[in-house]
Amino acid sequence: MSLVSFLIDLFLHLDKHLSAVITQYGFWTYGLMFLVIFVETGLVVVPFLPGDSLIFAAGTFASLGSLNIWLLFLLLAVAAVLGDTVNYWIGHYLGDRAYQIKWIKKEYLERTHGFFEKYGNKTIFLARFVPIVRTFAPFVAGVGRMSYANFFSYNVFGGIAWVALFSFAGYFFGNIPFIRDHFSLVVIAIVLISILPMAIEGLKLRNESKRAKTGISETS
Repeated sequence: MSLVSFLIDLFLHLDKHLSAVITQYGFWTYGLMFLVIFVETGLVVVPFLPGDSLIFAAGTFASLGSLNIWLLFLLLAVAAVLGDTVNYWIGHYLGDRAYQIKWIKKEYLERTHGFFEKYGNKTIFLARFVPIVRTFAPFVAGVGRMSYANFFSYNVFGGIAWVALFSFAGYFFGNIPFIRDHFSLVVIAIVLISILPMAIEGLKLRNESKRAKTGISETS
């Protein structure tokens, strides 16, 4: 199975995979989820790991008694804050050299810059709810030498709000019969809604780039 096929299967059947992990690893499931959220928010090389959907799915299992919702919320919030913190300092250390590293997608950097230009420092909070941008926002903040004091406050509030929203949404709504029976569709809906701002921002950047090139052509 290719990586792409594995990731698609993981996203679409996240409830089944998480159920198997809980059955096999028990209490260690908390540690595995902590690691996934930490890596997804802390390393720009893996922005494709499940974040929103994993937290939502974990919340649904907490409502069944398989996991403790408060321990889950606390650990994943800490993972989210620590991940962004590590990502910030990696970007801070690399500085402008980050743009010369081949395995860092320039397209994602540009889209994240678009968010910063539009929302300023609030991007650190808002990006929590946008896949890929969530992973790149703290990195770009570090590269741009954003004040760590400003970054820290947005990071903490954003991490807590993000984990609270999806974990408690899963806890209170995940076991509604329709959602439980159509979990794959719910995951797809979460992903589509989450990436909508990034898609819109990407289209805006592309249109602006085209207009700029057209303007240069007309004046030359």
